[in-house]
Amino acid sequence: MTELRELARFVHDLKWENVPDDVKETTKKVLIDSVGVGVGACRNEQNVNIIREFTKLCNDHTVSIWGQKEKTSLFQAVFLNALEGHTLEMDDVHTRSKTHIGTVVTPAVWSVAEYEKKNGQELLLAELCGYEVTARIGMALGVSAHRNLGWHATSTAGVIGAAAACAKLLNLSEDEIVYAMGMAAQEAGGTWAFLGDGASCKILNPATAACTGAKCAYLAKAGMTGPEHVLTTEDGGMLAAMSNGYDVSKVSANLGTIWEVKYMDNKPYPCCRSTHCTIDASLYLMEHDGVRPEQIDHIEVYTYLVGNKQCGMSDGSIHPTKAVEAKFSTPFTVATALLYGRVTLEEFTQDKIDDPKVQELLSHVKVITDDTFTSRYPDHWGCRVVAYLKDGSRHEATIPDASGSTDNPLTTQQLTAKIKGILLRVMDETKAEETMEYLHNIEMVSELRSV
Repeated sequence: MTELRELARFVHDLKWENVPDDVKETTKKVLIDSVGVGVGACRNEQNVNIIREFTKLCNDHTVSIWGQKEKTSLFQAVFLNALEGHTLEMDDVHTRSKTHIGTVVTPAVWSVAEYEKKNGQELLLAELCGYEVTARIGMALGVSAHRNLGWHATSTAGVIGAAAACAKLLNLSEDEIVYAMGMAAQEAGGTWAFLGDGASCKILNPATAACTGAKCAYLAKAGMTGPEHVLTTEDGGMLAAMSNGYDVSKVSANLGTIWEVKYMDNKPYPCCRSTHCTIDASLYLMEHDGVRPEQIDHIEVYTYLVGNKQCGMSDGSIHPTKAVEAKFSTPFTVATALLYGRVTLEEFTQDKIDDPKVQELLSHVKVITDDTFTSRYPDHWGCRVVAYLKDGSRHEATIPDASGSTDNPLTTQQLTAKIKGILLRVMDETKAEETMEYLHNIEMVSELRSV
């Protein structure tokens, strides 16, 4: 039996009543997190412009766009909801595969479930299938090896998870689920090239993956076949094509026994997850050691190789000029944490990015690759931040696991506050409370409505 077929059989046979209670609860939590983060981006200027243009192209107004009055066609809704889901950089992270699963799987299953008039339990079961498949494909690709070749695992692995999840919603046969995932793997793509000049198209990767995954499920339903051996075939096998350090055994190891959905991180800060441990450390130095920006001579940040490559700005372009660059800049987020005592969406406005105080302080931050943190990655995303003060003293903080991780989780109250705070950016208190109540009771819903 192929690894893909093992996944397909798992997806096909999984019943909600057989899922452990704690896994059910975690699945609901990740759904709430994903929907809340996506809805919170509904007023983003770029999203509003894109949505306006895409709705003109559609005559089929049957599926909702999160936070919007307009409705559009099924695949456009998947695409646009996924754009929103990744916009704020606050969507969940599966660190063991380096994937933002919620921004791909959740928009796909939500839109298809709405279109197909599925109930909340069917939605959650499909969501769970999508999370498990995405995580396992991402782990099999080899986190560092895949990333170091420039691939964006959120989309390369996520497209397969979205296909599996939508296939589950459509009640496809085991063979059809294999075909849907095979087609999705064949179409997998998305790279980190956007970071080169701070382009805003990062959100295109998960949006394309979500839409493609949904399309592959419907293509399989219509009779198109996909390659079952797509992961390992000699000519064009996905794993070898996208990684020089893959491990196909991770696709099905402990499948249905170890639930990868339980290893999701919830992001407390609206920036790249690799910056979060350094933000935690900076806030610790400020709150516990009394370190103040005006006292600092320079700062050294020791972290894992991928974190430095992605966010260290080690190529000399240390001064971000755009929001995307700032969200992927360890020097910027460290400086921001120390100057404002927080890192929120408000700290990534253009005036804050251009603030001379921020630009001056970040120029004194150096990011260094550390072998110890590199060896612990991707299971642990940690760092050590050392602040050297002008008076000659030295203060340091070590963060083994960033806040929001499975080893350092947000409380239920913190997660609720995060999502409600995001919702309040785009709706009033009453509507936010109603939305939260609806999501918390989603398994009881007989037919989905728009949010």
